[in-house]
Amino acid sequence: MSDSLRVYCDSLGSFVNLSAKPKRIISLVSGLTEALFEMGYGAQVVGVSAYCSRYVPNLTVPVVGDYLQVDENQIKQLEPDLILTTTGVQRGLGRKLSEHGFPVYPCPLPNSLHGILENVTTLGALLDEVDSARALTQRWSRFFLDLETAAPLPRPRVYAECWLGKHVRMVGGFTFIHDIITAAGGENIFGAHRQGYLPLDIAAAERAQPEILLSFSEPDYPIDVNFLQKERGWNLRVIVSDVTRGQNIIHDGPSMMETAAWLKQQIT
Repeated sequence: MSDSLRVYCDSLGSFVNLSAKPKRIISLVSGLTEALFEMGYGAQVVGVSAYCSRYVPNLTVPVVGDYLQVDENQIKQLEPDLILTTTGVQRGLGRKLSEHGFPVYPCPLPNSLHGILENVTTLGALLDEVDSARALTQRWSRFFLDLETAAPLPRPRVYAECWLGKHVRMVGGFTFIHDIITAAGGENIFGAHRQGYLPLDIAAAERAQPEILLSFSEPDYPIDVNFLQKERGWNLRVIVSDVTRGQNIIHDGPSMMETAAWLKQQIT
């Protein structure tokens, strides 16, 4: 078997040459970092982003950067044979690292649970750990299916509002957050919209007559949900999501199973 793997990466628009069996991995995607450890590949992780420790307990490997910036000198010293990034706002970083000769593979930013599972399967192929990856995706799929099947009827109507830094978005149907809400037994009031994230439209939210306000915000820009309710004249049942493992609706690692179970308890 060859010591190298030549694979086409659609995100880069070119072939990339990687180690056939990576032994030194830097992951700049917290969901993929968590998946690596879940698959028993944590010992090969030599560098992570500043956010990965939220989802992997007792993570002690070096932090080489965040979602948008990294220390390339530190990366060189770690001698990775695989660097994991994603697309979306991280697309530029992945391309830059690739242009500088690093062994980068950007996985597509997932728009659904299916996209997440596809990325895990791809990760298994890159690691030569396809069986472990498929075992994880099968358990993940089964968990979501069982959780949704057991959800009571009628489903409460959920309005999900995400504050991504200073920017607020309503959650549509083209995002895995919709899948989490559905699995947890809720009905996303904007689930029929073919966008993942919609500009804030308070009047549209009110017309949809939600029963629950599901709010997410980040530590650097915390949102006072009670103040928002008072400001808008609302009196909805409130569920607050944050970056805590098992309560983060925007995180796409294996602990989103914990998040869906937690959300179901909150909803029902």
